[in-house]
Amino acid sequence: MVGKKLVMFQNGQLSREKKVLSEIQYLEEWKHLTVKNIKRHGYVALVTIIRFYVQSSNLLKNKYQEAKIKIKNMRDKKLNGNPAQKQEISNFLKIISEYKHKIRQIKHRIKEEESNH
Repeated sequence: MVGKKLVMFQNGQLSREKKVLSEIQYLEEWKHLTVKNIKRHGYVALVTIIRFYVQSSNLLKNKYQEAKIKIKNMRDKKLNGNPAQKQEISNFLKIISEYKHKIRQIKHRIKEEESNH
């Protein structure tokens, strides 16, 4: 092995290998930097795409809601001749719902007292 290097050194081939090795190291550095930059730009592109997706979905959702309200108003105008108004809940139904609420509270209190004793 030493003999081969000696012969190569005498022929002037050894110095070329050093140049080739330095060029290979230079290319390795370029490869490393290129991969690093591609990863970074890939992450930036991914974040940009996700942001665009979220913003566009929110825009579409808002426009859909606006269109839905406009269509509802147009339909109500056609049917009634004027915009629809919310109907009031009858007084009887209000009283019944209040009683149900009070009964639930009483049942809850009874269960608490039973669990405490």
